[in-house]
Amino acid sequence: MTQPPNQPPHGGFGAPQDPPPGGAPQPPAGPPPQGPPPGQPQPGYGYPQAPGPYAPQQPGPYGQPQQPGPYGQPQQAGPYNPPQQPGPYNPPQQPGPYATQPQHGYAQAPTQPQFGGPGMPPAPAGSGGGPGKRKLIVIVAAAVAALLVAGGVTLAVVGGDDGDEKKSVAKEKDPKPTESAPVNPGDGSGDGKEGKEDLNEGRKPGEAKVLWYKEAPKVPGSGGDAPGMWIEGDIAVKAAYKELSAYDVKTGKVAWPTITFPQKICAATQQASDKGKIVIAFKGGVKSDAKCNQLQVIDLKTGAKGWGKPVKEEGLFDFSMQSSLAFVGDTLMVGRDQSGTALRMSDGKQLFLAKKKDEGSCFPAGFAGGKKLLMKLSCGASTPTEHDELQQLDPKTGKALWTKKFPKGWKVNKVYSVSPTVVYLTNEDKKKWNISVLKEGSDETRSEVISKDGFAPECGSSILDRGLDGCMGVTADDSYLYLPTDEKSGANQIVAFSLATGKEAWRTKSPVDEKMLPLKVEDGALVAYVSPAYTSAGRVVSIAASGSHTPKTLLQNPSGTSKIESGFYSKDVDYVDGRFYISTTSITGSTGQQKLMLAYGK
Repeated sequence: MTQPPNQPPHGGFGAPQDPPPGGAPQPPAGPPPQGPPPGQPQPGYGYPQAPGPYAPQQPGPYGQPQQPGPYGQPQQAGPYNPPQQPGPYNPPQQPGPYATQPQHGYAQAPTQPQFGGPGMPPAPAGSGGGPGKRKLIVIVAAAVAALLVAGGVTLAVVGGDDGDEKKSVAKEKDPKPTESAPVNPGDGSGDGKEGKEDLNEGRKPGEAKVLWYKEAPKVPGSGGDAPGMWIEGDIAVKAAYKELSAYDVKTGKVAWPTITFPQKICAATQQASDKGKIVIAFKGGVKSDAKCNQLQVIDLKTGAKGWGKPVKEEGLFDFSMQSSLAFVGDTLMVGRDQSGTALRMSDGKQLFLAKKKDEGSCFPAGFAGGKKLLMKLSCGASTPTEHDELQQLDPKTGKALWTKKFPKGWKVNKVYSVSPTVVYLTNEDKKKWNISVLKEGSDETRSEVISKDGFAPECGSSILDRGLDGCMGVTADDSYLYLPTDEKSGANQIVAFSLATGKEAWRTKSPVDEKMLPLKVEDGALVAYVSPAYTSAGRVVSIAASGSHTPKTLLQNPSGTSKIESGFYSKDVDYVDGRFYISTTSITGSTGQQKLMLAYGK
């Protein structure tokens, strides 16, 4: 799967590396670095055999207790003046942080236009013609329109943004979502293919069966988002464009009436709250530059709507073209470009604002939720003291529990795990990357990943993406960090790294000639997804964390639907209670019916 030209690939792990030949890539939203060639492993900055740039005189990531300051002195080796030897921020010259293989992050479609891109190819140069040709085109268009109208078809002109699409829609000060019949209810009465073909026809022994399959709603040429996929008990819920639909996990039948939002869905919480609720954000208007500032709480079990409200910007440059939503307990953090608003999930009451600090030199630039609330700060832009910081916030008060400062040039790119806290950093100028594991409840570095490999988790690539988390294909438990190696083609491997040392503990190879991605840890075993090919289906496997690490198949997806499964280029996946779900995360405005969601089971 390919990236658009001049776009970086996605997130990875290991000691920082140098880039591939051909120039510096752009800063990614979670790019997978390309590791050094075999035979050249690198120690991390906490590795005792070779002091790194943060510990020129003794082991340890940042501190030298016998001398002032975490960054050392200019007269000696330190993070800004490191010795010329391997270390996380000054590795040997070797292949670097951004893998060059085709890939996706919540992947981008190689064979269809990106959402937001044009739905039709441009006309050839000179095709406008003279007055005679234009007159002929008008006559033909009028005739076609007349025939379509006579046949009961309504024509609509769709422009480059939704402003053209919905010019007749009245403005709403506080738009509210409504309930409606789903576009494709899954019972044969929608506009999808249910009831028209048997997707289980020709299923082979040992293969799972297709439980149900849904097609995406129609979208305009500008496309639409389809963020979030939630499995709550016997209900699977999926957001797509302006709709939120719920299906029975076994049959695909409608679980509760589809909710239709007034405008495009632009963000959603990745997980549900402890009470089974999610938050959907949708646009506040029809224009392409409308703010992503309208919130609505939804109960996944019933479809009932909780509180809904707009969230305002908090400064001159605090834009909310795109928002990120993160849960921590009863706190919802709504992230924007330069601030964040914390709301109480139970009633929508504002708890605190995460705003700029240090006389305006540090601005919130991203949030991650889960067991902790983490905030990235971008400080001193375009000054000699420019740097990034990472904080853990008290979710009730917004007070910083600890602050981790990184040297100039190093950007907090993604948080691959909130608890344990694993941070992925990149340095665009040096074309290097670094993965650090932090000590629990502290800004101190526990370890760094040491590896000769490059890795390729799949992360969001939008420059408007303000979320720090959300990468697929990387997970952690109390002992290990799991990530997939980056291979240009064929089978890859999953490597388990010790959180205590950053060293490789074990690895295992994909059982087939396709990519394998770690998903989650359950009952002491790693659950992974083996990607499909056009002619062979994917599968879900279990990998024991101890003893034999040979992947064991939990669910073999049917080969009869491999073309459908492999066609989910921009995707989210989950494995819950023996059933596997795959869905799209973006919908293009191209012609033809597109995929929304597919469920397999035994």
